[in-house]
Amino acid sequence: MRTIIVDDESLARDVLREYLAAHADVEIVAECANGFEAVKAISELSPDVVFLDIQMPKLDGFEVVGLAGDKTRYIFVTAYDQYALKAFEVHALDYLLKPFSQQRLDDALGQVRARPLATPALEGLVSEAGRRDGPLSRVLIRDGSQVHVVATERVDYVEAQGDYIRIHADGKGYMKNQRLSELETQLDAARFLRIHRSFIVNIERIARIEQVAKDSHVAILADGSRIPFSRSAYQALKPLLG
Repeated sequence: MRTIIVDDESLARDVLREYLAAHADVEIVAECANGFEAVKAISELSPDVVFLDIQMPKLDGFEVVGLAGDKTRYIFVTAYDQYALKAFEVHALDYLLKPFSQQRLDDALGQVRARPLATPALEGLVSEAGRRDGPLSRVLIRDGSQVHVVATERVDYVEAQGDYIRIHADGKGYMKNQRLSELETQLDAARFLRIHRSFIVNIERIARIEQVAKDSHVAILADGSRIPFSRSAYQALKPLLG
């Protein structure tokens, strides 16, 4: 059983390593101290199970699952019991509350052995669980084994490109495998507006709106980008323009 341990505390990794040593069929293929390392290791090593801390700097455990997806099974390990419901909403096999015993870990491994790797639509479940915590404060974009973290306040606009979206922020473009309609439900509606079927705009970045033809308008952003308005979106926004 190929296993990865993910925890930002070395003592917690030591405890897990000691408990797992009692199981001859368990091979620890990597230990990670943060979420970025975890996403890379899961992508490259394809483990059978990941023991995953939740509260970590840079990327938390749920963000790791959202990026790594259903390539493995997850057992969350944390000192905080308030995440239990959310953990099972994303189909975690088990939830170990620190400090836990050898017997409790043995029981968790029994769950791994009893259940095959089949977690359909895991990333969708992660997204749904995340929405319950309020609008996104940052967008995670996976690029191979790298992860880009973009604060939503830095996003200028988002453009649909088939099953992908391109997120424009700080003069750069980031491709993400997600539907525009899904991202729309996750963003803060007070800041982001879908002004066209293919575009969501950060309204704080709109410098002005220009009419280019009869019933045709474009939003001119602070960086000079020109984003078309659909007729219905302009009509909906018009009362707010005075």
